[in-house]
Amino acid sequence: MESFNQLLLTLDGFLGSAFWFPYVLLAVGFFFTLYLGFPQIRYFGHAIKIVRGKYDKPGDPGDTSHFQALATALSGTVGTGNIGGVGLAIFLGGPAALFWMWVTAFLGMTTKFVEVTLSHKYRIKAADGFYAGGPMFYMERRLNMKWLAVIFAIATVISSFGTGSLPQVNNIAQAMYDTFGLSKMLTGGVLAILLGLVIIGGITRIAKVTSTIVPVMAVLYIVGALGVILYNYENIIPSFVEVFSGAFNGSAAMGGFLGASFAYAFNRGVNRGLFSNEAGQGSAPIAHAAARADEPVSEGMVSLLEPFIDTLIICTLTGLVILSSGVWTEKFMNRFERADMMVVAGTYSDKEEAHVKELFGFLSGRSSEVRPYTGTIVVADGRPLNSSEYTVINSRSVAEDVEFRVGNDNFSGVLNVNGGRLVNPNVEVWGNSLLHSVALTNRAFQKGFFGEYGSYIVTLGILLFAFSTAIAWSYYGDRSMIYLFGPKSVMPYRLVYVVAFFWAAIEDTTIIWNLSAVAIVLMTLPNLFGISVLAREMKETVKDYWKDPSHK
Repeated sequence: MESFNQLLLTLDGFLGSAFWFPYVLLAVGFFFTLYLGFPQIRYFGHAIKIVRGKYDKPGDPGDTSHFQALATALSGTVGTGNIGGVGLAIFLGGPAALFWMWVTAFLGMTTKFVEVTLSHKYRIKAADGFYAGGPMFYMERRLNMKWLAVIFAIATVISSFGTGSLPQVNNIAQAMYDTFGLSKMLTGGVLAILLGLVIIGGITRIAKVTSTIVPVMAVLYIVGALGVILYNYENIIPSFVEVFSGAFNGSAAMGGFLGASFAYAFNRGVNRGLFSNEAGQGSAPIAHAAARADEPVSEGMVSLLEPFIDTLIICTLTGLVILSSGVWTEKFMNRFERADMMVVAGTYSDKEEAHVKELFGFLSGRSSEVRPYTGTIVVADGRPLNSSEYTVINSRSVAEDVEFRVGNDNFSGVLNVNGGRLVNPNVEVWGNSLLHSVALTNRAFQKGFFGEYGSYIVTLGILLFAFSTAIAWSYYGDRSMIYLFGPKSVMPYRLVYVVAFFWAAIEDTTIIWNLSAVAIVLMTLPNLFGISVLAREMKETVKDYWKDPSHK
């Protein structure tokens, strides 16, 4: 299992985490933005009118309204990435990462407009009586590339577990346990039952639920975020200054000793932008294919609102909460995750410029005199005695006030370190260090009008965001199963989906997430290739739409 996990990490290094992937993603969005004449600006107002039903016609083919399709697609994109993903992007790339998320979202509005329009154009009415669409249908019916469509559909099924289900419920269960002390098994069981009741009803029930959940969770989160941003109003303008100065100066300030480079900010911002709004991935077109519309372009226009809402509004609010509260540069007492922790030989300080440079080089894989520590840590009543021989690094910062515990008791004895990694698995390490991901966002939400109660907003946000994501991705998976194996495969898929959802609440899902990281690329690259080949057809389809005077 470990070797398979390592293989997945290696593949991801050549694919989604490779230096070229963000450039491909942005290049396609940039090309279509120019080629179609900035549709994300020109058609924005028209898109809002469509969502409001101004151009609806009785008898339009489809299963859901424009708003329900938008809500379903948004429920698939607005997830834990909007809460923890932004915290991770800023942690790794500095404030400039937020700027590149904006760029990705702006260009992604066009990409999503194109992929949804083409997918809606080549949708079919499936044997189960409901509409089915998505990139796999235009790949087969228009490009005559069934092999490419099969790759996309298989990758979508894998991603439905890896991004849409398992990590989502794992985050929910952990958040409910940390905040309210609820058993992970109880959380997983209750949510699995609710999930089953929703998805077994198909797209009509899914659309009704998501169109209710999405507005509620958006209002809740926006109110909570504004409660922090307005409380720290004096830091709003400086936060924007840090975002733009970091982007245009080619560097970004970071907390601790890590000075984020342009590459860090760019790569993290673009990748988190894709993970957040899924523009180009080809998932949202599956939801929009069910919308009642006789003009594919109209549904494409509805979809360009998604990156705007998901990234330019919700992710920006999260970013401003983190930046304005100042917590991204502060150290807090926390339990160290082994993946974030490294022990290096010698004594280093993040207040010494020379030490900062060497530590940054070491963690970035560059030339550095810093070396991993191999030896022992002598501990008495939880406190290390030979700390002059090594430095504990956690979350890319020098850890302070380090303690070693076993359960609720302080540890005493000798610990072994090999190649910078603590060998003893039963010993917990605590101390003051930087935070990232959900923990960083959680702390930031406590720095506003709501005080410590702000953490409840984050927890409830995770619950609603992640659960709605699981609902939407179940639909993406079952439409892909229909494409691959027919209607009879849908119910077995839904049952497995619900069982796996419960399992993931109490088990480690790392390997599934790594598998999905590869699957995301196997969705995105074929989709970007397909819509690029059909660029001329897309432009003609848009022209034909505007020839109808009723659309003006």
